[in-house]
Amino acid sequence: MIKRTVPFFIALVVILLLLVANRGHGFNDADVQKLKATNQCTGCDLAGVRLTGMSLSKANLSGADLSGASISNADHSNVNLSGANLSGTNMTSAKLTGANLSKANLHLAILTGAILQNADLTGANLTGMVLWDANLTGANLTGANLTGARLGGATWTDGIKCTEDSVGECKK
Repeated sequence: MIKRTVPFFIALVVILLLLVANRGHGFNDADVQKLKATNQCTGCDLAGVRLTGMSLSKANLSGADLSGASISNADHSNVNLSGANLSGTNMTSAKLTGANLSKANLHLAILTGAILQNADLTGANLTGMVLWDANLTGANLTGANLTGARLGGATWTDGIKCTEDSVGECKK
């Protein structure tokens, strides 16, 4: 547990620094209202938005900017986040079953305990992200960049748990 605490703290500090550096580029309130009203917001500016606990299930957010956002602790099953910028986004304990994350930028995103069963992560940038205890059973990771991704305790695409020291690849 201590092995995970230090890297998690470091990742959290990096994300907070990214948020402070980007605070002049906040989300567009009209885009947030559009998302809430229609469950659709392709290419929207939602950078830094706090939607913790709000379900984005079946929403279409392809190409949206959610960098530094918090969309944790909610059901986002079958959401379309293809080509979205999710760098530094907090998706802890999010349910992303069947989500389309193809070609999404998830650099330094936190998905601890997230459920990504049957998610499409083809060509996604997963560098430096945190996937501790996440469930990736049946996920498609073809062409995904996992450099520096923290995978300790994650359930891999084949249903096997990764060892605690898994970084960049699932060690079984």
